[in-house]
Formats: sequence, C-alpha cells, structure tokens
Amino acid sequence: MASKRLVRESSVVVEEESPRSPEAKLGMKVEDLWDVQEPELSPTEKLNACFESIPVSAFPPATSSQGHAVIEIRSDTSLADAVKILAEHRILSAPVVDVDAPEDATWLDRYLGIVEFAGIVVWILHQSEPPSPRSPLTPSSGAAVALAVNGVTKVAGIETLGPEHASTTSGNFFEALTSSDIYKNTMVRDIAGSFRWAPFLALQKSNSFLTMLLLLSKYRMKSIPVVDLGEGTIDNIVTQSAVIHMLAECAGLHWFESWGTKMLSEIDLPLMSPNQVVKVLEEEPVLQAFKLMRKRRIGGVPVVESGTGKAVGNISLRDVQFLLTAPEIYHDYRSITAKNFLTAVRGYLKNHEENLPILGGMVTCTRDHTIKEVIQKLDSEKIHRIYVVDAAGNLEGVITLRDIISRLVHEPRGYFGDFFDGILPMPPNSRV
Repeated sequence: MASKRLVRESSVVVEEESPRSPEAKLGMKVEDLWDVQEPELSPTEKLNACFESIPVSAFPPATSSQGHAVIEIRSDTSLADAVKILAEHRILSAPVVDVDAPEDATWLDRYLGIVEFAGIVVWILHQSEPPSPRSPLTPSSGAAVALAVNGVTKVAGIETLGPEHASTTSGNFFEALTSSDIYKNTMVRDIAGSFRWAPFLALQKSNSFLTMLLLLSKYRMKSIPVVDLGEGTIDNIVTQSAVIHMLAECAGLHWFESWGTKMLSEIDLPLMSPNQVVKVLEEEPVLQAFKLMRKRRIGGVPVVESGTGKAVGNISLRDVQFLLTAPEIYHDYRSITAKNFLTAVRGYLKNHEENLPILGGMVTCTRDHTIKEVIQKLDSEKIHRIYVVDAAGNLEGVITLRDIISRLVHEPRGYFGDFFDGILPMPPNSRV
C-alpha cells in the first residue's frame, strides 16, 4: 500500500528569508492589518476583520498546469473533449461559455455555468445503470440522462448503453463508453443546463476575502469564479486548494503562526468521528466509490479491507478521469473493483511517469499535529484530504480543505444579508 504519514522532522524552527511569492505578499498584507487590530479582539475576530478589509481581486490569478489563466470550455464542446481539456490542464472544473451569447452579453448571459468531473461522473454513473421499468430510457424521455446531472436541458436521441450495472461493470465497459457516439456527441451544454446556483454563484472583484472564505467553507463551494462586471468575463477562479496554498506560503508570519501552531485537537478537528467516515471495500466496484461520493457529496473515500477494516488506499473524485482518459488499462480485469482500479492506475502513472498527486495513497496525521503541519502536507502533496489515525494506525477521522478553512474564519450574525436573493433555484437542504 502506498501511504505516507506526517512526521515532524525537527522541533527546531529555522528562520527563513521572507518569501516573495504572490501568496506570501498577500499574507504580508494580512500581517499589516493584524498589527493594527484592537487588542481586545480575539484571534478569530482579528482575522475576520483583516480578511473583510481585503478585496477578492487581491487573490493571485489562477493558472493551470500549462501556465494558462482561467480555462474556459465552449458550450458546443463534446463531453469527450471536455474531459481531455480538464485532464490536460489538471483542473477539476471550468466555466462554460455559451457560444450563442451576443458579444455584448453580461457575464450572466455569457456563461452557462461550470462543467466539472463531478457532473460528468454522475452522467457516467447513469450510463452504468439499467433503465427503470417504470421510466424506460428512450429518445422521447431523453431527460433521464440529463436529470441524473441535477436536472438539465433536454437531450435528444440519447439511449442507454446497455443493462450493465455498476456491480458488474466489466473491464472493457469504459472503453466501450468512451468510444460510443453518446460520449463523443453529447455536448457540454446538454448536461449543464441547471445548477444548484443559476447559473452559478460568482463574486465581484470588490467582494471581500471573508466572503470568499465563508463560501468556500461554511457554504461548501469548492471553487468560486470572480467576475469583471465591466468586461462581462471571469477574471479569476479561486479554489479551496488555492486558499490552502496561500496559507502554506504564509508560514512564519505572526498572524498565521498564532493560529497555525494550534494542535488539531485544540480546534476540534477532525469534525468526523470514525463511524462517520464513508468507506468502500476493496472488492466493491470502483463505481460504488463514486456513487458514494455523489450521494454523500464528498470528494473522496478510503478503501478498506473487508476483514480487518484497515484502510489500504484512497479514491478521490478527480481519479474518475482515469476511467475516461485511459479506459484501455482495465482490459485484464473481469470487473473494475476499487482494488483493481488502484492497481491499474498506479501502473499507468508509473509507465507514463506522470507527476500527479499520490493515487490511492493514504496520507495520515495524528491529533497532536498542528494545523500548520497539516496545511503544509496538503499543499506539498496537492491533495484534498488527510486521514487522522491513532498510535496503532486505526482511522479516527478525516480532515478536508473545507474543514481547515472553516476553522480560520467565522460568519458574523446577518453577514450575508440579501446576498443570496435572486440566486435560484436553491433546493431544500441545499449544500453548496
């Protein structure tokens, strides 16, 4: 099993020269504001005040793995090509530009929303299930595919690939899927017509850092577009990962150290108890792992042995790309179990010398590690969660990027006011 455990290399703190990254410079702005806050304020109140004083336009611009700024996908792009774009740039989502929008369109009319691996996963899951006897999937009921993606616009002429259920998905299922006309001809706009936000929630450049951090934590958004109202375009996309990277770059600054040197147990992390951690058995179909992520709205699950319950790996939502971009690697398997999936993809990455975050590896820490140590590990490994274990290696919980950001700031009473007014539809018990 590929696993890593967070350890302290030394108890000695070495003073380093002030970093010069854009994120570190931003941290120094927070430092300047921190120093002038009223002394009677609590550390959290001070941070709230600091972040409320900084506009979101100050956040460093997003760049993909190839150095590009915001990556956009045209609404007439096929799912197959959309997957390629997301995978090539190593991003999980991208805004969809409506090719039919007029040149002078506002940003609301220019963008249909966000296409992400998660949405495509749901579409894939629907293809792996047999049609319901009560509502057979036919061209006339093409909304069945769309509805699997949280309710989208009508898709004409789409039929199911066959009766294969996720529990019996064979090794060649995804190769057949990715070579099918459905996958090649279904356009992004066909699965992206309706979102929990309509079309999606974005920030103006003048909105504050505090607003952004609250949306990324309490309101469960994984990424937030920042729009330029004058140009009607998306100027930046801020992700949870980008915020964690910024925090990692702020190590050594007083405001960060006063918070970051606290142990996890001091700030009530992890939030989940061991019996609340969603798991998948290693012999279960890999699609079951993605089904669980979809149902529980989480970004990853540990893979455990059925007999011992010991965690032997991890599958995250971004790993679904390997079902779509390298479907040929499962040829030798009668079924694609969680264990077979991890084995096949690890071999693929090794053969292609891909420098990607650990696939299937368990990165762990203990409750006596500090928030700073966890942030630095999450940032250096480019992962979205770290598992908390006891001295014997038993799983005690999981900490996500959102959990960390939620411990940095708090929402003042009545803070958002009418901020969400007019952002519809918003389903009951919505989790952004």
